[in-house]
Amino acid sequence: MSKKSIAFLILLIILPVIIYFLWPSDEARIKKLFREGAKAVEARKAEDVMSKVSFNYSDEHGLSYITLKQAVERTLKEMSGIQVEYDIKGITIKDKNASAELDLRVIATYGKDTGYVVGDAARPAHLTFSLEKERTNWQITKVEGLKVEF
Repeated sequence: MSKKSIAFLILLIILPVIIYFLWPSDEARIKKLFREGAKAVEARKAEDVMSKVSFNYSDEHGLSYITLKQAVERTLKEMSGIQVEYDIKGITIKDKNASAELDLRVIATYGKDTGYVVGDAARPAHLTFSLEKERTNWQITKVEGLKVEF
């Protein structure tokens, strides 16, 4: 066997192992989704926020993707100095579906008033996010526990 054949054989054996260890897990991808989503909210980038939400979104308040998008755009225009604090309490993954429980606080300035928009100093809001895997990305399909005022 030539040296090229041996090198090729070793590469075929080692490459899948390297890919396995370097390829992010589903849990890591979900954590990244929340990290990037929080940064997008703080930067007031509605398009980046909505890129984390599935077109199939629907929740207990009757919001769909379109109505949620309009609400996010309007809210981000009206607020400034947004700070998002979250703590992921648990992630459960089953096939192409997942749920994530988060404790969330959002502080923002609305006009001249600054205060908690979600949660408060004593207690964060406890939210449950339902997610669905679309290709290799996770998308939010539902949020439970958020009090929405229309």
